[in-house]
Amino acid sequence: MDTLEAVLTWSIPLSTLTVVGVGVYEMRRQKRRNKHGTPVTATYINEFTAMFYGTKRVELDHRDSTSLLREEDAQGAPPGSDPAQGVIYVRRPPTD
Repeated sequence: MDTLEAVLTWSIPLSTLTVVGVGVYEMRRQKRRNKHGTPVTATYINEFTAMFYGTKRVELDHRDSTSLLREEDAQGAPPGSDPAQGVIYVRRPPTD
């Protein structure tokens, strides 16, 4: 077995063990410091999966684009009303 063959043979198992080790470290660190956010291992696994599945890339792009959108609370009052003053006008539909 030459060097290149050995590197290619052990690359997937070693990278898997590295991801698991980093994931355990991040989980312990998050528990101690109460940090929130996306761990590096989750990002790595998402990108690794996106290499092989095109739908995962679409999902990640959609998630990124929706996170940039501004969330607006819907106005529940009918038009012409002023809920700040406690006045709400409700119009009756025309009867035939």
